[in-house]
Amino acid sequence: MTTNPLDIVLAFVEKINQHDVEGLCELMTDDHRFVDSLGSSIQGREEMRKAWIGYYYLIPDYEIIYSEIFQRENSVALFGIACGTYVVNGKLLKENRWEIPAAWRAVVRDDRIAEWQVYADNEPVRKIMTAHDH
Repeated sequence: MTTNPLDIVLAFVEKINQHDVEGLCELMTDDHRFVDSLGSSIQGREEMRKAWIGYYYLIPDYEIIYSEIFQRENSVALFGIACGTYVVNGKLLKENRWEIPAAWRAVVRDDRIAEWQVYADNEPVRKIMTAHDH
């Protein structure tokens, strides 16, 4: 039984917001491809498992809040904001919190996320991270 691609994408976003790395991996194809806002990509479910673990270590309260969704066949686009706090010395300080407009594009194949692409201006996040690099 095939599930509507939109349902798969919304489940994926829910797992992202729950910081559920295992749940994310269950929803990815083996050859899952992640593309960040600079066009860099990571290929493979196991590589993405490591990437999500690392990302949640740096931004443990990362969240996607979408306000619009468009679907065309197996492609789904979400528009909204991404937000989180860059952790410094194990602390989530208010001055390290960020919120940016963002969009995401997902391609669903065989009831799994085959591709997840992020579109965002991450400069505010980079500035916070750079301010704490020594």
